Amino acid sequence: MNSIPSSLSPIRIYSIDIFRAITMLLMIFVNDLWTLKEIPEWLGHVEANVDGMGLADVVFPAFLVIVGLSIPFAISKRIQKGENISDTLKHIFFRTLALLTMGVFHVNLENYNRADSVISKPVWQIIMTLAFFLIWLDYSSYLNKKRNNLLQLAGVLILAVLAYFYVGGTTENPTWMKFHWWGILGLIGWAYLIASLVYLAFRENLGIYIAFFLFFLFFNSAEELGWLNFLNPIKPYFWISGNGSNPAFSMAGVVIGVYYKNYLSLGKYKNYGLVLGSSAVVLILFGLWTRPLWGIHKIGASPSWVAICTGLSFLVLALMIWLVDKKGKAAWFDSIKPAGTSTLTCYLLPYIHYALFSMVGIVLPLFLRTGIIGILKSLLYAFILILITGLLEKQKIRLKI
Repeated sequence: MNSIPSSLSPIRIYSIDIFRAITMLLMIFVNDLWTLKEIPEWLGHVEANVDGMGLADVVFPAFLVIVGLSIPFAISKRIQKGENISDTLKHIFFRTLALLTMGVFHVNLENYNRADSVISKPVWQIIMTLAFFLIWLDYSSYLNKKRNNLLQLAGVLILAVLAYFYVGGTTENPTWMKFHWWGILGLIGWAYLIASLVYLAFRENLGIYIAFFLFFLFFNSAEELGWLNFLNPIKPYFWISGNGSNPAFSMAGVVIGVYYKNYLSLGKYKNYGLVLGSSAVVLILFGLWTRPLWGIHKIGASPSWVAICTGLSFLVLALMIWLVDKKGKAAWFDSIKPAGTSTLTCYLLPYIHYALFSMVGIVLPLFLRTGIIGILKSLLYAFILILITGLLEKQKIRLKI
């Protein structure tokens, strides 16, 4: 394996943090659209088998690209501190396990049987989220290791009890927890695992990362065209997440992350616009050119959707690099900064809020949930959650996996 030069010591890259914060802001916003009425269709998800793409269909891909962007910095930093490969692999494994666990619980929350459950759905949801906090709280600022371990153990036991009492399905056909799908966090976990292992195996080899990105895009295309139908018998047991789309996004992030780490973070901004801009144009043109073959749609993860969303992510990143790293305008985004530094905390807070409102029976007046006023309400909601995340962060309450 190639070593990482000491001169390339990773530093905090503010444009990536802000890109992550903007993406998290949009994720909270689009996830709140279900509460609204009479809003433009382009804000939400395009339905399955419809050739098109809304704002909500771009957010998750951007987040996966950011996951890949962060990998070269995070893993190289661990190695430069003297961590051996086995400990790095252990970190990758447990981080993936955390995301998969949360994802599976969230998916089963969608199939919760309210009528036949001992615990009401809102209570189950709140306790589940609090258990996540107990297990994956950043305990680095809390020096009582024995107490920290007990709190984490308590969180694990709480999840076990919730799983024991879980009832899904219907009254006629009740079920226990199932792997319906992996959930948003679970899909992020699989993409992170694949991209991290590839980076760890071929550190700083940009050509290999580009080859892996192209392979996943090809796999995605081949599946869409039916070339992989002969593998259908193994598909329920062993398959690439998202038919190759999810690791394609994360590997695209790794490619740009390595380029960023070795050039942009050292102040070599000369060609970044050309690199990111030309890459984005090629990807978007590929997506549009192949659109007649499979359409643009998130449900089913068409290659056109993958290519276009990756290209758009590159363009936004290029803008953030210019505005934040080159022009020094990071302060413009201070109000949403916690969404980029305590992202998982920010993502989980709505699960508590929605459950509490459901328990109390609070429903906002219809005029606050309709049209432009409703859109402003959801934007304000996203900003309030980020503000709460920042307040929690100041109190050293944030999740870290």
